[in-house]
Parts: sequence; structure tokens; C-alpha cells
Amino acid sequence: MSSPLAPRLWGVHALGVAAIVAASGLGMWQLDSWQAQRAAEASDLTRLDPEPLADVIGADDRFPGDKVGQPVVVSGVWVPDGTVYVSGRELDGQDGYWVVTPLAIGPVDAADEPGAGDAPALPIVRGWTADPAEAPAPPEGAAEMVAWLQPAEGTGEADTDRSDDIIPQVRTADLIQRVDQDLYGAYGVVATDVAPGDWPTGDTAVNDGTEGLSAATLEQLPAADRFTGLRNFLYALEWWIFAAFAAFVWWRYVREVTAEPEDEAEPLDEDGQGDGPGGDTGDEPGGDPAPGPGEPARAGSGEVADTDEPSAPGAGTRPVADPVPSKP
Repeated sequence: MSSPLAPRLWGVHALGVAAIVAASGLGMWQLDSWQAQRAAEASDLTRLDPEPLADVIGADDRFPGDKVGQPVVVSGVWVPDGTVYVSGRELDGQDGYWVVTPLAIGPVDAADEPGAGDAPALPIVRGWTADPAEAPAPPEGAAEMVAWLQPAEGTGEADTDRSDDIIPQVRTADLIQRVDQDLYGAYGVVATDVAPGDWPTGDTAVNDGTEGLSAATLEQLPAADRFTGLRNFLYALEWWIFAAFAAFVWWRYVREVTAEPEDEAEPLDEDGQGDGPGGDTGDEPGGDPAPGPGEPARAGSGEVADTDEPSAPGAGTRPVADPVPSKP
């Protein structure tokens, strides 16, 4: 029996450990994603103190999952040519549209500098309108305001008519086709109710673009896809099952390789008997048992029967005929 720690099995052990560790780690990652989404759904950040946008997310950063609804202070230059209208938003039971205009992020005092309007932009939901044709003209120039930060939507609804400025969701892939600069992986909704403080909101905001529009609210957001969180949890279970399967295969392979080989069966003789107990009992291998005293020899044994009685004359013999005389 070979040892499970034999050098020839080291590669198998390394592969087994690597598979188990990798699968377990991926399972924990999916579990963390599930827990993070549950925590984000249970929290309301809209009443927290606003933070500078740069402290929450960068132009090339992924959206931080724990910052949904976080109030942020944004400033920059409006990009009016990128204005779009997002359908399917209700206000007091009436179906309407969000009015969204990108804001090229940068300091307000640098709005007049060349290239300020080409900086990465954050789409801003300025407000709500029942009809895009009745919406006011997009704003221009510098702006500063507080906005509730939201991740880009991805409901999967397609834009069936790309010839107009109406889109079904605030999706980066749809918005970036209408601007000449990069976009943040998020958008903001102009905040109308924030924590007390000296914030650029309401009358103190600078050109926030809300004039002539009804206020947009987070209640107008589409319902969250709860299957996303459940999917993360199921992925975690799937990875852990794979880790358990890898451990079983590893154990089974090592067990079979190191097991002792089974004993070979003893060959049988011509009579179908082996050499062990219960086999031949005669004097010669494969022969019949020797007859006991006073017993006649068995037929085919090759021995002559020895009897005490004399045989009768002529018994057991054939008479021999006289030879025929030959003719002279």
C-alpha cells in the first residue's frame, strides 16, 4: 500500500486544494454581493449630509453598491445637446417623462475655460414632464446643485426608436451615443429635500435646470429586480457545491490509487478443485483416494483387486481354440 503523501501524488493534492479554495472564495464573493444588495435595499441615505461627488465615485469607477441614494454635491457645465426624455415615469397617477441632461463635471469657476464642457459628464434628472414637447429648453452654462446618486438602470428594455430623444431607461449605453465625452457609471436626481445645512439646493442652487418642470422623486424609479440578489445567493450555493464535489473527487482518486491490490484467485485443477483444504485427498495429485484394507480397487484406478478367494477355473478367461493344422 502506497502512502497518500507519496511525491507522485503531490500534484493531485495541489490541484485539489486549488479547486476547493477557488470555488469557496467565489462562493463567498457571491454571498457578499447578496448581502450588500440586501443592506442597500434596507437603508435610506437620502437624508445624509451631501458629499462631494469625487469622494463617492470617479469618472471611471464602478458604482459603489452602498451609496444608492447618497446625496452628492455636483458642479460643472451643462451639455444641452445630450438632453433626453425617459418614458414610463408616473407622477400622481399620470404617466410622463423624466427630463435628463448631462452635466460635464468640473469647478463652477472654471466653467468658462476652454474644454470645460468636454469633461466626463454625469446625467442629471432635472425634473418631470407630461409631454416632451412642453418641456422647457435645456439649460446652458455653469451649474451647482445637490443630487441623489443612482446606479445606471438596466431593465433590459430596448429603445425601439433611435430617431427621437425618448429612451425607456437611464442607461449609459443609450446616453453616450448623444454626447461627445465620457459618462459616469451613475446618474443624479436633483434633490429637493436634503439634510439641514449650507448646501446648494432649492433657491441656493446654481442653475439647476428645474425651472418649468415638476420635481422628480425617487419613488418614480422602476421597481428593483429582486431576482438579482437571489441570483447572487444561488451562485454562492453553486460554487460551494462545486467545492464539495472537487473534495470528493480528490479523496476518491487518492483512495483508489493508494489501495492494496486484491489477492489473485487460486487456479483450479482438471477436476475443478483447488489445492487448499477440501481439495485432493488421494496419494497423488488429482488421483482417487486409495482403497482401504479389504476394499476392491476402484475401476479405472490402475490397481488389481486382491481377494482371498481363489478364482474358479476358467472364470474370467476365454478358452483358447486349437490351432488349425496347416495343409501340406
